Amino acid sequence: MRSMSRSKMMNRDQMRGRIAEAKGKLKEMVGRIMGNRSTRMQGKVEQVIGKTQASFGDAKEQLRKRP
Repeated sequence: MRSMSRSKMMNRDQMRGRIAEAKGKLKEMVGRIMGNRSTRMQGKVEQVIGKTQASFGDAKEQLRKRP
């Protein structure tokens, strides 16, 4: 089993953001299926928060890679 190099790993913000984004998508789908507008909107909000956190993590990673 090979270990991943640091450059291929996600930092904590990237990972948490992408998880939050996925949870938001799931919540939005559940809201659509159930016909619950509130749950659907909460899912959309979670997606935006997740994307923002992942983008912050991406930016941190880019700064870390700079010479």
